[in-house]
Amino acid sequence: MKILLTGAFGNIGLHTLAMLRARGHQLRCFDLPSAANRKLARQNARGVEVVWGDLRRMDDVRDAVRGQEAVIHLAFVVPKLSATGISSEDQPDWAREINVGGTLHLLSAMKELTPAPKLLFSSSLHVFGRTQHLPPPRRLSDPVQPVEHYALHKVACEEMVKASGLPYAIFRLAAAMPVRMIMDAGMFDVPLDNRIEFVYNKDVALAIANALETEATWGHSWLIGGGARCQFTYRQMATRILEAMGVGMLPDAAFSTVPYATDWLDTTASQRLFNYQQHTLDDYLADMRQKLGARRLLVRAIRPMVRARLLRQSPNLA
Repeated sequence: MKILLTGAFGNIGLHTLAMLRARGHQLRCFDLPSAANRKLARQNARGVEVVWGDLRRMDDVRDAVRGQEAVIHLAFVVPKLSATGISSEDQPDWAREINVGGTLHLLSAMKELTPAPKLLFSSSLHVFGRTQHLPPPRRLSDPVQPVEHYALHKVACEEMVKASGLPYAIFRLAAAMPVRMIMDAGMFDVPLDNRIEFVYNKDVALAIANALETEATWGHSWLIGGGARCQFTYRQMATRILEAMGVGMLPDAAFSTVPYATDWLDTTASQRLFNYQQHTLDDYLADMRQKLGARRLLVRAIRPMVRARLLRQSPNLA
């Protein structure tokens, strides 16, 4: 199948690229021509067509979509850990141009083609808003109550996708973190008793690959999470990740007490159809330890300095 992958060199994109290439699909990758993305393309996209461009430019999007049978739309400016270095919450109008405006360009370009490609749009559990006062899990029948600009953008895009007339699928993803040492103030935004569901990015890629080959995928939204084995409180998850990094758990006072837009998901239907839940947090931690290698020993050696640096980023400490 001829497939366009937007945001190909992001956290989910790289794993999706590898999965689809392994299955013999003909891929076209679309992303911003940053130095970091060009390096990732050299490392991960040999033999794959790469088209550099900007979702805000309609001509770039038309060139990317031309001749494709399916589009996987992952490119989006996120609240934290954005590859652009800019948070959707710090510059919401700019982010909306990319997130909502770029998706509108993509839909318009796709509708110009005959036959129109299928679209798999990556959304987020953030669209449910703050739900810690409700009994889990979240279901597709639950109302959307977006809090952040990011979630508002996702909801707007979901509605545009559904109204487009294109064959579509929407994946609302659980927390899918990159495998790297995270030194970001966003880690303090989530209260320690907040429910959170993890999903490994490798499993998201598998769900996408299986969905493309499944006729029942289209015309529906799906919740994509790690399942019961990946449902934690944030304290449980943060403790294990910080220990794996060599940092150790940080004081409770560093973390917010304002409920955050994460929760556990009912993934029964998506798992039944796509059979993708292959990994757990243990696998993520093992891969992180392997990737960090000797740097974990360095972190342990200077652990007080690393902890102090992290705690200085917490907005919750006076």
